[in-house]
Amino acid sequence: MPEPRPEVLDFLLTRRSRPAKTLTTPVPDDARLRVLLTAAARSPDHGALVPWRFLVLRDAALNRLADAVAARAEALGLEAALVAKARATYDASPLCVAVAVRPEGTPKVPEVEQILSAGAVCLSLVNAALADGWGANWVTGWAARDDAFLTGGLGLKPGEFVAGFVHIGTETVAPPDRPRPDIEAITQWVDQ
Repeated sequence: MPEPRPEVLDFLLTRRSRPAKTLTTPVPDDARLRVLLTAAARSPDHGALVPWRFLVLRDAALNRLADAVAARAEALGLEAALVAKARATYDASPLCVAVAVRPEGTPKVPEVEQILSAGAVCLSLVNAALADGWGANWVTGWAARDDAFLTGGLGLKPGEFVAGFVHIGTETVAPPDRPRPDIEAITQWVDQ
C-alpha cells in the first residue's frame, strides 16, 4: 500500500492559477527562483533530452519585450485591443520565465512527446511557484509562436518556440474558483 501524502493531494485538488495581470512585486529572488526552476525541471522527459530551456525575463527585458511585441502586433495588423493586450502581458509582469522548446530530431522520442514534456515543465513551474506561496500563471498567445518576435525579441534560434510564458509574483487578488470539468462526463472506465 502506498504511503499517502494528503497535503500534496489537497494542494493539487485546490490549486488555482493567479491571473498574470494581478501579479506584482515582490518576486522570488534568484536563489528561490532556482529552486522553482529545479522543481520544474523534474518533469517527465523521455530520453532525458531536455528539449526545453528557461529564459528568465525581468525589468529592462520585460520593458523591451513590451515594445517589441507591440511593434510586431502592429506590423501584423492586429486590432488595437490586441496590441494593447500583448504589450500589457510584459509591461505589467514583475517576473516572467519563458519556457523555450527545441525538439530534437530523434527516432527514439517523437517530437510530440518532447513538446508535451515542455508543457509539463510549464505546469510544474506554476505549481512550484504556487506551492511556495507565490502567484503564478501560464500564458501563451500568438507571440509564443511568432517566429519574428521569438527570434528578434527573445533571441530564440530557428525551430524554437515558447511553450509558455510563466508569470510569477505576489498575488494582489485571490480569484474565485472556476467551474471544473464533470469527471463522470469525461471519464470512460475500460475494464476489458
